[in-house]
Amino acid sequence: QVQLVESGGGLVQAGDSLRLSCTASGRTFTMYRMAWFRQAPGKERDHVANILWSGGTTYYADSVNGRFTISKDKAKGAVFLQMNNLKPEDTAVYYCAASVGSGYDIWGQGTQVTVSA
Repeated sequence: QVQLVESGGGLVQAGDSLRLSCTASGRTFTMYRMAWFRQAPGKERDHVANILWSGGTTYYADSVNGRFTISKDKAKGAVFLQMNNLKPEDTAVYYCAASVGSGYDIWGQGTQVTVSA
């Protein structure tokens, strides 16, 4: 099966940029779609962005469209989230997820992103 590990989170100021990384190991050839989710304390989990593993079709939530960019490096088994013009409302734990069937089946442990005003 697939295993995911996120990295790159941290504390930044509003307007700064941050790049999150997710490294996949195991049977990565079975993956259909990779995604980034986020969840702030007391709030619902949000679907931030996703990308096809074989192909470049992408999706972005309205709240991040134009500011965030999802990309991948299949040779390294990695997916990235470039986050520009960060806002305090972007503060959350960010999770990497992979779909090997219907829905997202595999999840990482998350990385904290904190944006100060």
